[in-house]
Amino acid sequence: MTVVIGIDPHKRSHTAAALDEHDKVLAELRVEAHPRQVERLLGWAECWPERIWAIENANGLGWLLSRQLLEVGEQVRDVPAALSAQVRKLSGSGHKTDAYDARSTAIAGRHARRLRPVVPDGAPQVLGLILERRWRIVTTRQRTLVAIHEQLVKLIPGGVARNLNANKTAAALRKIRPTDPIGAMRRQTIVELLAELRRLDRQCKTLDAELGRALADYGTCLMDIDGIGPVAAATIISIVGDIRRFPNAGHFASFTGTAPVAASSGEVVRHRLNLGGQRQMNKVLHVAAKVQISLPNSDGRAYVHRKLAEGKTRAKATRSLKRHLSNTVYRALQADVVAHEVSGEDNQAA
Repeated sequence: MTVVIGIDPHKRSHTAAALDEHDKVLAELRVEAHPRQVERLLGWAECWPERIWAIENANGLGWLLSRQLLEVGEQVRDVPAALSAQVRKLSGSGHKTDAYDARSTAIAGRHARRLRPVVPDGAPQVLGLILERRWRIVTTRQRTLVAIHEQLVKLIPGGVARNLNANKTAAALRKIRPTDPIGAMRRQTIVELLAELRRLDRQCKTLDAELGRALADYGTCLMDIDGIGPVAAATIISIVGDIRRFPNAGHFASFTGTAPVAASSGEVVRHRLNLGGQRQMNKVLHVAAKVQISLPNSDGRAYVHRKLAEGKTRAKATRSLKRHLSNTVYRALQADVVAHEVSGEDNQAA
């Protein structure tokens, strides 16, 4: 009998519920978040040698606990918080307690299909961390540019162009010679913001180089696709992880939000726009589609023209191209897996 142990993790405590194959609660436990938390959980669960741990949001609040369990050889599954909440509602329980959440997580861990198993962190997680750092810098840089623009429009009649950068800001500063104290203070503020902007530009350049090296070490053919550069490729790899968790291109398209949703009723057969899916993945594919459409001799541009000739609107043709790109990305990720397996075999042989 395989026992599924669901865990509702929190910052200061974790609640566990062990369920048998009939989803009957065998035992429950609440442990404080502590350096010896895994030792206590394993001691409690040792009476069920055949066990699987299902942790709600294993990449969020459950990240540390899930990796600690993984390090000692335990099987761990990641249960999305939304799925756990849905199971709790369907069970008929209106209570929102840690114990009920742990039970719902265990039920989802046993019955939900295609749950992501927690695996040791590797290149996808490294790329994700680099992207997080880069996004913080890019966001701060944008705020700095907005602050510079707000000060410049008060010193230059007619304002300045929207596409500001460090060099354009420096050029504008050289033309400003305020004679009043307030104007002088505004200029000094811009000087300080410009120094901040140049520092952020240097950090972003360093991170871009680090991202390029990480992608080269990982090895991917994603950037062979028009419209997918280093940032887009790293975003895809960090989000998808192991492409083998998707049985076919259709499942992957549902994940990316590019597969239309069936909305048939009675004799009427129709589909509607998919508003779900992973939004970052959808954005990456949308940008790639726009880039391909803008390129004079790209396959994407020719694809859209064929769809337009078939009578589709430009919006529908673009959505069709996004689905086509989703399939292309799926095949590229599969090719990466094969290349990595071959590379691993070659390294072992050497």
